[in-house]
Amino acid sequence: MQPVDFTTLTAACCELRADWLPSRLEQVYQRDRFTLAIALRTLKHRSWLTISWHPQAARLCIGDPPPRTPDTFTFSQQLQHQLGGLALVAIEAIAPWERALDLQFARRPGDPPLWHLYVEIMGKYSNVILANQENLIVTAAHQVSAQQSSVRPILTGQPYELPPALTDPAPSLSESYERWRERISLVPGALRRTLIKNYRGLSSALVLSMLQAIELDPEQSTEELSESEWQRLFATWQTWLRSLESCELNPGWTQQGYTVLGWGKTQAVESVQILLNQYYTAQLNRQEFVQLHHQLTQKVNNVLAKVRLKADLFRQRLAQSDQADQYREQADLLMAHLQEWQPGMKVMTLADFHTEQPVAIALDPEKNAVQNAQSLYKKHQKLKRARLAVEPLLAEVQVEVDYLEQVEAALVQMASYQAPADLIALEEIRDELIQQQYLESLEYRSRPESKASTEFYRFQTPSGFELLIGRNNRQNDQLTFRLAGDYDLWFHTQEIPGSHVLLRLDPGKVPEKSDLEFTADLAAYYSRARQSEQVPVVYTEPKHVYKPKGAKPGMAIYKQEQVIWGQPQRACLYLSASNELSRQ
Repeated sequence: MQPVDFTTLTAACCELRADWLPSRLEQVYQRDRFTLAIALRTLKHRSWLTISWHPQAARLCIGDPPPRTPDTFTFSQQLQHQLGGLALVAIEAIAPWERALDLQFARRPGDPPLWHLYVEIMGKYSNVILANQENLIVTAAHQVSAQQSSVRPILTGQPYELPPALTDPAPSLSESYERWRERISLVPGALRRTLIKNYRGLSSALVLSMLQAIELDPEQSTEELSESEWQRLFATWQTWLRSLESCELNPGWTQQGYTVLGWGKTQAVESVQILLNQYYTAQLNRQEFVQLHHQLTQKVNNVLAKVRLKADLFRQRLAQSDQADQYREQADLLMAHLQEWQPGMKVMTLADFHTEQPVAIALDPEKNAVQNAQSLYKKHQKLKRARLAVEPLLAEVQVEVDYLEQVEAALVQMASYQAPADLIALEEIRDELIQQQYLESLEYRSRPESKASTEFYRFQTPSGFELLIGRNNRQNDQLTFRLAGDYDLWFHTQEIPGSHVLLRLDPGKVPEKSDLEFTADLAAYYSRARQSEQVPVVYTEPKHVYKPKGAKPGMAIYKQEQVIWGQPQRACLYLSASNELSRQ
């Protein structure tokens, strides 16, 4: 993840000063243990300032509104109490070339500041600290005791101290080319490393983009640079410094991340605020998605293995009970041939009643023929009772296996993060597993998000009909039992876990064969049989799809279905073409 460096922070502050000073603070909301959202209002607009001290994604930018759920963090409540209704009148750097800012709040513009909100964007040492007029710390996002840091403890009631001063030379436009080159080339080494080592305010991402802009190898030794290459590098260096001084910004996406100066830009972005908000929201969502997907997959696989083992044991018991009739037939044979029994016999071979084939019957030599027959009758009755007891248990376990395989198929379909809807769908699976008591709610901290709009997978058939596909069991139920209309068609892989698929049709419209094949291909793709060449897919009218009483989420039965064969690999071509069009 690309960190917010001095250049990025300076660019963000340039826009904030131009658009949001002065502004009134209306509300403070803490999204999670690393992120604040502060509502600011000017004469022209109102928005939310995101302040984050996340170890990998510390940032300051205008972001998305927070969810409409209660804020339970005391830090935000303290900030709301002290800063509510005051005006943000200044955003100042606390020291030259430091990634630390002083957000100053006063009763009105022009008044002396009453409060200082210090925002320190310094990687794992990032913090947000509130200090009063006397510069005494009132509260902090992360307090640091003297035992944790003897250099710079951060405790309430103590004076706010600046971070330890940087010792590297500061870049300057007034520095001559000869002095600049001498400093960089004094100790030969890789160009990227020597630039970062000899000057403050530089990050790895900035130096790489600077060198790529003039087509220099970052690992090239300073001893190998020609005079023209040194001149190009110095010109680019001064361009960077002038951009910082004049706030000349050119934000955009690059192949590896983002840029605020335009170097390596592949796509322009309207503002630095939008750039930072989109980038770090996506990166944090991706991190959370990967972690949650791994946890859920591991949990479902473990539970599924145990349930399958239980089902196998029940099947073994049923297989044993299949011998019940055999024991009864052997007992009948013994009773019919009592006269042939002799004391001490261990085996009697008798002709079967129906086939007349010889049947060897094992005997207990300490029992007579009648007693052996009674023993066989008892085994028959015991196994018969076992079947009556095991069959409903096996049916119950099989329902659980089917449900967990459905969840497993949904997790396989969401193997990677592509959009915010993917994380929401994954959280819905987590909430469902908690509801079904496969997970403990205390193990997973729920991220409050508004889930009013369900994001199905959406496609268009060759004839232009809308096609909706559920991402998880919650969406499958909503698709099938709430959204489906009388004229639609419902698709699902036959006896294979997979998504519910709905082909939306207007009254009087009839889908072409190509529409049905297209739908079947996608239904097969979004199923457990994704790697197969051909997959049987059933389709019927939604009125013929039912949810059994007490059934788990996503489970349904159907009737009056027709079968069509879907080809998942053909669906891959549809998806590739769709992604290519979206990129264009």
